[in-house]
Amino acid sequence: MDHPDFDALLCDLDGVLRHWPTPGHADLDRQHGLPPGALAAAAFAPARLLPAITGLVTDEQWRAAVADELAERYGPGARAAVTSWSAVAPRIDQQVAELLEQVRATLRVVLVTNATTRLEADLARQGLDRLPHAVLNTARVGFAKPDPRVYRLAAELAGAPAHRCLFVDDTAENVEAARAAGMTAHHFRSAAGLRAALRVP
Repeated sequence: MDHPDFDALLCDLDGVLRHWPTPGHADLDRQHGLPPGALAAAAFAPARLLPAITGLVTDEQWRAAVADELAERYGPGARAAVTSWSAVAPRIDQQVAELLEQVRATLRVVLVTNATTRLEADLARQGLDRLPHAVLNTARVGFAKPDPRVYRLAAELAGAPAHRCLFVDDTAENVEAARAAGMTAHHFRSAAGLRAALRVP
């Protein structure tokens, strides 16, 4: 039976379906003798991250640049921090995964994520590539949330008009951009909240 309110679920990945260890980077800094915040500052500075999530550089190039910066600042041993960071696997929220599995029979499920060129391999490694009908990886299209083009393309991938899409994200700015694009949007806090937004018993 069709869903009465939506034709598609456009779902963020990190912070919704999967979660990276917390404090994570702080532990790696400490383990490798780096100042607190050094790894995150090198990896996620906007000027370093944006090219990686819009496909201007590959995931490998991004991580190599992070390693180069850390090695220049703190010595060659700092490169090991990037190797350790690259091997970390996120935790899958099984409740969200089960919910996506439950609704995919009646809704077109599209993962919409600001990610690097490593995304597809990461999804396959954890079996998450089987959950969605499609994946919008911003590194493959050249622009990232909250760019309005992401939402238009996601709706196209879903084969649904914007007003029949439910967009889910844990970042308020991305949620507001989805609403501006004409979608119903849910600011993710928990699997229970998402279940309620989907009106799934």
